[in-house]
Parts: sequence; structure tokens; C-alpha cells
Amino acid sequence: MKKFLSSAILGATLMSFGFTQVSCGSKTATEANVTDSVTPRIVVAYVTAGSDVMPDPNAMTHINYAFGHVNETFNGINVDNPDRLHQISALKEQNPDLKVILSVGGWGSGRFSEMAADSLNRANFAADCQRVIKEFNLDGVDIDWEYPTSSSSGISSSPDDTENYTLLMRDIRGQIGPDKSLTLATPGNARYYDFPAILPYVDFINIMSYDIGSVPYHQSPLYESEHTRLTADQALKAHLAAGIPKEKLTLGLPFYGRGFKEYPDYMDYKDLTVYDSCKIVWDEKAMVPYIENSKGELVLGYNDPRAIEIKCKYILDNDILGAMYWEYTCDNEQGDLRTIVADYMMGQKGADYVTSKTSETAE
Repeated sequence: MKKFLSSAILGATLMSFGFTQVSCGSKTATEANVTDSVTPRIVVAYVTAGSDVMPDPNAMTHINYAFGHVNETFNGINVDNPDRLHQISALKEQNPDLKVILSVGGWGSGRFSEMAADSLNRANFAADCQRVIKEFNLDGVDIDWEYPTSSSSGISSSPDDTENYTLLMRDIRGQIGPDKSLTLATPGNARYYDFPAILPYVDFINIMSYDIGSVPYHQSPLYESEHTRLTADQALKAHLAAGIPKEKLTLGLPFYGRGFKEYPDYMDYKDLTVYDSCKIVWDEKAMVPYIENSKGELVLGYNDPRAIEIKCKYILDNDILGAMYWEYTCDNEQGDLRTIVADYMMGQKGADYVTSKTSETAE
């Protein structure tokens, strides 16, 4: 089957994604070859239906609109706040290269198991994916079923879900055709899906390498430490070991923190506050910060600009497709986190970093 990604992403020029081409006369031969061959990465930004904030359409390559849901008759899609989805899709008038995708599902969004188990319902749902794409002028759909064969989020499940998920992706691809995007979001442990079976149908896979630990553990560490259970590095390696090509993987970045005791369970990065008797600590092993209380307990795990920058470099070092983040409005007003992601995935910082690393290797 043709590579669906190529026409949508890799066919774009470096200039259209913000990489600056420098005259070869100002570089060494090695630097010229590296910079001229750098492939822009993608940035997938989740944007929610419940916000009224309009994202900067030049800060990402893809918007995943959250969410749509399987309808109550198991054969179609209900879209949260459809007026806002029309507004988000209209951002393509400002940036024609922007891709807007409807993400169907999310934590606790059910009725997938019943829909996918019935061939007629599954076919009707796939046809409704195409209807939604046309109605809202979208570039594809993202199936965020969390998770096949699991009822951990309070949804129904069946032992047949994994096989039926594959049939669902096949049917959706058949309806939307080869030129629209079909993606999915997966947990860090790379379970629940038959990846070799679905790969012919999907463009890329977004690894949710966050919420992979709860206090007193980091929720999105890059590497192992005494404060980790699962790490983003382990999540990427698990997906690669499952047979997914690196060019079909994005690494998920959290723009929020997870807390306990002094802190709420969920806190946007823009609302981050260091309470009295608490302090910020940097975990040199995990390469992320956390907030510690007066008893020395980890009470909030999160990612700050330093951690996000380190993860962006990790993405480039591992030569995967790009970055994904949840979600746009969790960042502060000046966009400290999303600017770093855009600069490294789409801008000059990324090109400069790859050039410098390759030059070091050549030396």
C-alpha cells in the first residue's frame, strides 16, 4: 500500500515548515549536506472543544481536535462543539499547510467495542468518518480508543477488541481514501493493538508518553530514576520493538502536571505555583523537574521548558517523525513550551542542532 504520509507531510519544502536555507558558501561541505537534507518534523497539537482560545496556526503542523465520540447507536460520530471545529478548520485559510484532524475518543469515551464488533455498525461508522471529514473540511481522523480489550477507563471491552480494531482501521481507510490521514494515540506500554496488522492503514502513531506514572512517581520522565515507573524512552523503545517504523512515531509531551497532597491531581503548566514550604527539584537522571514538599515528598510531577527542550533533542537524536502535545491551552500566554517544540521540530533550532550533532560525529 502507498505511504500515505509522503504526500501530506514529507512532500512539503523545508521553507514551508520554517527551515532556513543558508548559502553553501557560508558553510563547510559537511554542514551544507546536513542542513540541505534535514527533514522537518511534525508537531501535533491537541486543541480541545471546551476552550475558546484560538491557536496560532503556524505553531504546529497538525491540530488534533478533541473530541468526537461514537454515537449512542454505535454507527456514527458525535462531535463536541461543532461550531468550534468549524472555526479550527478555518485556520487553514491562514496556513494552507496546516492539517486539522478530528480525534475520536479520549479517556472514558466508550461504545467503541460494540461498534467495532458489528460489521454493519463498523461500516457505517467508517462512512461517517468520511462524512465528518467533508462537512468540516478536515484532513483526517484520529482514533483514540483507550483502550481495546481494557475497561480501565470505565468503558465496555471484549477480548475480540484488538482484532476488531484492525478491521475498523481497515474500513475507515477504505472510506476516507489514501489522501486523508488516519492516526491513533497509544499508551506508553505499547499494548492493546496488533501493530503489524494496522500499519498498512495508518499514517502515524502518537505515543502518549505522559500519565505513565502517578505521584510519588514522575508522570512523564524521559529516563529512569528512583522516581519513575515507565519512561518516555522506554515507551519509544516499546513501540519500536513492536515493529513500528520510527518514521511513523511521535513522542507525546505534557503541558500539565500531576499532583497529590498539596497539589491537585491535574494542573496546567500556566497555573504552576510553588506553594509555601515546597520547592522545585531537578531530577538529573529522569531529566525532568518536580515539586517537593517540606517532608521531601514528590507532590507534583511536570515538564518545564528545560525538560521539553531535552525531549525535543531526544526526538531529533532518535530520528522519529516528530512531537505531539496535550494540550495547547495548558501552556502559558507567551507560549514558552509550544515555542520550544515549534523551534526544534519546524524551525532553525532543530536544523542547527542536527547540523552540530552530525558535524561532531564527522570530526
